[in-house]
Amino acid sequence: MAKKVVLAYSGGLDTSVAIRWLKEERGYDVIALTIDLGNEKDLQTVEKRAYEIGAIKAIVRDGKQPFIDYFAFPALMAGAVYEGQYLLATAIGRPLIAKMLVDVAREEGASAIAHGCTGKGNDQVRFDVSTQALAPDLEIVAPVREHRMSREEQIEWAEARGVPVPVTKASSYSTDENLWGRSMEAGVLEDPWASPPEEIYMWTRSVADAPDTPRDVEIGFSHGRPVSLDGHEMDGVTLTQTLNEWAGEHGIGRTDLVEDRLIGIKSREIYEAPAAWTLHTAHEALEQLTLSKPQLRTKNSLRQEYADLIYNGLWFTAHHQDLAAYVHSTQRHVTGTVRVRMHKGQVVATGKKSPRSLYSYQLATYDRGDEYDHDSALGFIKIWGLPVAQQAKKQLLADGEAPFQLGTSDAGADA
Repeated sequence: MAKKVVLAYSGGLDTSVAIRWLKEERGYDVIALTIDLGNEKDLQTVEKRAYEIGAIKAIVRDGKQPFIDYFAFPALMAGAVYEGQYLLATAIGRPLIAKMLVDVAREEGASAIAHGCTGKGNDQVRFDVSTQALAPDLEIVAPVREHRMSREEQIEWAEARGVPVPVTKASSYSTDENLWGRSMEAGVLEDPWASPPEEIYMWTRSVADAPDTPRDVEIGFSHGRPVSLDGHEMDGVTLTQTLNEWAGEHGIGRTDLVEDRLIGIKSREIYEAPAAWTLHTAHEALEQLTLSKPQLRTKNSLRQEYADLIYNGLWFTAHHQDLAAYVHSTQRHVTGTVRVRMHKGQVVATGKKSPRSLYSYQLATYDRGDEYDHDSALGFIKIWGLPVAQQAKKQLLADGEAPFQLGTSDAGADA
């Protein structure tokens, strides 16, 4: 009896080739698992294709709600942005896919899981490390990494065996998408000098074609989580889908990034993330109202660590549990509403309010109603400047020379 393997099946080139390869070259009975993270594929066609290629079973699971609630929104609350431009849509989906692969492997009595990652990408690390954390007893098989065929060779291999794949040599872009964003690479995009062709964008209008009239949207948050649009409460999936449509119409969310992959090479990636960028902008604005200065400073110092953790496939680690606990604590008062304006590829926060706001009009205003104690500033400045005055008196001014001179780097130094 053949061993069973559960393959993360997207219906694309790599995993379609993988079904036949696992069967012919490794002798596995292949169970194709397709997980819907909001990529809007024709799931019935994907399921049918899996059977046509040779899978003994094709399973489709809806992962949209857990993806948004337990992966995307926590990353949002952490402020996780990789290298300042990537909101980690593909990366944040991989640990959930790995978990569901392990769950199905247990249900079906499989001894292995498989994925369609190459040996040059980040996803191989994310899948392998997550699986090792969740089920170290399972074998991990990566057909594309093992047989090392190029995309052109995979297409030829599939054609020779009658394997139906939705890719041609003339259009060889590699894409991945879920509710949080869409990524594109390969083909002409591998040249950083080449402008991305407009045809690759599916979620966002070009700025030239975006509406001339801006759109204002009020986004409600509760404990750091988005919960409403324009006063209408929504579940996370519906809210994200709605914002993807609204923001995408105004050309918001495009990123062209040459990023540093975990394995050590630079890669040119194109991203679309209309809802994610809109929510990130609004969330940051609300934190300005509700977090103290040391909270903001500490959280900002950790956001890159959190982004790197996601990007590097370390979701299921004790380190992540520690960071997540801190982030969760910071969000307990991040409740309120932010108004954002969408216009010609830009999203800007134009208003924010919160019942837990640390902003006080009475303290901040220069108009009537000012309640700030101006006299207290004198005492504060004296205490604050005391060590400065003491050092100047005892050291910098002790020799009767000017302690600082413009245009020199060593002015005041002890000769």
